[in-house]
Amino acid sequence: MRFAKLLATPLGRLARVAVGGILVALGLGSVHGGGGLALAIVGLVPLAAGAFNYCTISPFIGAPFWGKDALNARPQTG
Repeated sequence: MRFAKLLATPLGRLARVAVGGILVALGLGSVHGGGGLALAIVGLVPLAAGAFNYCTISPFIGAPFWGKDALNARPQTG
């Protein structure tokens, strides 16, 4: 849950957008062929996740999907 909260902060969102942008740029500019296109497509996932404030891995770790819900969630006890 703490990881989901970290990703929902402005710094976490900025980091996801930056990493996604770097992956897209590398895929389109440096890596040639199908691998470059695949890398660019993979880079769109963190880019969109940061831009729209959702976390694609949160459901797998029991955290809310949307960033605003993660920030407002109360810690689970017990």
